[in-house]
Amino acid sequence: MDGRMLGIVSTALKSNFGKLPEPYKLNFSVTYNCQSRCLTCNIWQMRPKGELSLDEIRQFAAKNTSFRWIELTGGEVFLRSDIDEIARAFNESCTGLYILTMPTNSLCNPALVRKKLESILSLGIPRIMITLSLDGYRELHDRIRGVPGNYDKVIAMARMLQEMKKEHRTLGFVFGYTMSKMNQGELGKTIEAVMGDVPGITYNDFHVNLSQISGNYYSNTDLDIRADGRKAAEEVRFLLSRRAFSPDPMQIVESAFLRNLVKYAETGVQPMSSRSGEASVFLDSFGNVYPSIMWDKKLGNVRETQYSLSPVLGGEAAMEVRERIRNKTEPVQWTSCEAYQTLLGNVASIIA
Repeated sequence: MDGRMLGIVSTALKSNFGKLPEPYKLNFSVTYNCQSRCLTCNIWQMRPKGELSLDEIRQFAAKNTSFRWIELTGGEVFLRSDIDEIARAFNESCTGLYILTMPTNSLCNPALVRKKLESILSLGIPRIMITLSLDGYRELHDRIRGVPGNYDKVIAMARMLQEMKKEHRTLGFVFGYTMSKMNQGELGKTIEAVMGDVPGITYNDFHVNLSQISGNYYSNTDLDIRADGRKAAEEVRFLLSRRAFSPDPMQIVESAFLRNLVKYAETGVQPMSSRSGEASVFLDSFGNVYPSIMWDKKLGNVRETQYSLSPVLGGEAAMEVRERIRNKTEPVQWTSCEAYQTLLGNVASIIA
């Protein structure tokens, strides 16, 4: 076990026994620019101005060095021409960084994406995971995403990543399926279609989230998108029953996430208290800090604290968040962006 992996394992274990002094995961929306026209999300309607510059991100990374896991999200991350330099800034400052994850809608020029990924891979981060957003088979995905030909571009991106994996053992990818009322009942057909189009794909290569309502991220509080819980639980069980055991720690945690997703879908009750605002935080592209992607409670803005998180996480709003978590009155949420840290802070739930 190398030093960076040992570091994240050690931190996760410590989170089982008390409050962590600093968050070890950062969910960071690097931009809200997006070419998609999703029926489940309103991010694409934004015309963002004043997003954090590369220099500001470098200052933030230099002052917050505890991150061992960073998710760069959007919008579409590859619309930032400096995405590789953003990754470099965190890798240079966060010397314990073990994993970098990034979702993509696969709509950017493949040659550009490959160039940026090659640059990121050259940094030596031990693990880099790409999530290919895919919400259905060809006709369904293109309709939900609002972009004709999007499914075929996802498939082309998957084939490209398969090729790149032959040279880069640190690279991995999964298909990220967001289940909503628009695609409910279509998971099996979607997986079958992808397996036919991309040889070598297995059920372990699919990740499922339930559609969520979020004012501070998706800006979709006006949309009626939630899937029927009982039917959603059946589909997640279907996926679980076909997943093969893997000793890969991420696959083990993913299986635990899915088992708890079944409970969440059936009951509408969060399986366990989150570690939002403690083990992880959400930073938007304007410097605003929130406990999580799904919790619309602004804790502060790093532009007002010389890019340091400490004053934000020590403020009254953050203390209120921790109190709500203790009292079990936090907003109900179960998405992988925060649930993984919750599970790692409750190891017994992973091996149950």
